[in-house]
Amino acid sequence: MDEIAQLRRRITTSFKLCGFLIRSENSNFLAEQLLPFEAAEREKWLTVITENLQGQKLSTPHVEREALEKAINELNRVGLDEGETVFAVIDAFTVPRYRYNTRIKKFERDTQSRRLLTQPRMKSDYLQQRYAMLLQKTLRHDLFAPAVIQDGVAAEAQTKKFKLQYAENLLATSHMKEAVVLGLLTQLKEGKFYVEDPTGSVQLDLSGARYHAGFFCEGCFVLAEGSYANGVLKVDGLGFPPAEVASSSRAFFGTGNTWGGESAKLLKYSPRLQELERTNTETTLVFLSDVRLDLPIVQEKLRQLFVGYDSCPPQAIVLMGPFTASTRQHHELRQHLDALAALAAGCEQLKKQTDLILVPSTEDPTAPNILPRAPLPECLAAGLLKAWPRTQLATNPCRLQYCTQQIVVCRLDLMAKFCRNTLHFPPDTAHIEQHFARTLVCQNHLVPIHPIAMPVHWDYDPALWLYPLPDLIVMGDSCQSFASSQHGCMVLNTGSFVKSKFAFKVYIPATRSVEDSEIPGDMEVS
Repeated sequence: MDEIAQLRRRITTSFKLCGFLIRSENSNFLAEQLLPFEAAEREKWLTVITENLQGQKLSTPHVEREALEKAINELNRVGLDEGETVFAVIDAFTVPRYRYNTRIKKFERDTQSRRLLTQPRMKSDYLQQRYAMLLQKTLRHDLFAPAVIQDGVAAEAQTKKFKLQYAENLLATSHMKEAVVLGLLTQLKEGKFYVEDPTGSVQLDLSGARYHAGFFCEGCFVLAEGSYANGVLKVDGLGFPPAEVASSSRAFFGTGNTWGGESAKLLKYSPRLQELERTNTETTLVFLSDVRLDLPIVQEKLRQLFVGYDSCPPQAIVLMGPFTASTRQHHELRQHLDALAALAAGCEQLKKQTDLILVPSTEDPTAPNILPRAPLPECLAAGLLKAWPRTQLATNPCRLQYCTQQIVVCRLDLMAKFCRNTLHFPPDTAHIEQHFARTLVCQNHLVPIHPIAMPVHWDYDPALWLYPLPDLIVMGDSCQSFASSQHGCMVLNTGSFVKSKFAFKVYIPATRSVEDSEIPGDMEVS
């Protein structure tokens, strides 16, 4: 009985945190449903039940038994519908778009049609949506959330609280001793930087600023802390919006499929897929970047790779471009892709069990240098598709779903862009990969940089969002390879296959670990 009472109290508290009220008889009903599970499992199911209730759009905050039963019945079917897949490649142009509703404090699906040549208003709208996403998670952070009153005493003594200001608040006064503003770092006048939000822009004095970890490029969103006087914010500290773990972020999306794919529900909590993920300990995903098919030595090494994996096929082999030197002769790429098909001759198990995924770079033909980038045309890969039926021509970036894990793959030399455009280069270059990872994780975006440095299609900017954070971000950057984990998200850079003596990365989903691999120079193949 004591356990039931404790569980009922936990249910009541959890529901209150999500804005719901639950009567004693309904909390008792839910406690009886959760009692057979272990403590960790109870917390997981309690989280997904409240997420489902948020998705039901209840007319009142009071949760009735009918709504609880509906949530439980729907969750028991998650992952068992026709859309369930063990592995899927998700096109960037099909990634669902969500908008934050400030009234109900949750994200809602935006079903309006999208196109490449979109309306002019989207030039500012996509940045406003990105700002709204970063603002709502910042306001929830401990540093900015209102102090909790415990026993009549505010808990401010433990942690200093900040009040987030908007640009219009500063512009409406002559001075402010302490101010923290979230906004877009932009250069509205030559040599003068501003922080801009939907209410206005404030000039920054960065002469005495202390920079936090990360790359601060024009076009990213920053938290500027300092004192405001005479129209200028003298910055003492410049940082990023705080990172947020994926489980906390998902609570504001409901149970809809935010990741993309065929399933109507998010497969993250599918019990069957969780079990498959846990038991398939031999499953691997192989990632290579800078796969220059026009170089004979690369073809030789790929042949060795295919023969080596024929006896133990991975779930997928992801090849990232550029596949040839920059050229407008599209027929040359077709010849090289036909040659790639010939390299897998005799590897029947590999072709039968492994998905070959081709992710083009911005240098590959038939698409402009804008993200997201369309896949290679099927007419150029017709021979490869015939010889290796499980070949998939992916967008750049693309999303992968393996069981419950979410993986983003992007081919882009982003490190060089960060280093060329940052206002402040990190002093500890020995850990530059941590600054790189922190920039992506805190910005929740693949290219938090000025559109001149990396243009994006305004209507398809959500395809570049990293919110909620995925389990793995795979960057095909030609700089030195690295792996860095932050806030439950691993950022992995494959490095260049050509420049790194034919090294590549192997990801093991069951253990969420990465292995460094290399094709030896003296390996013989038949």
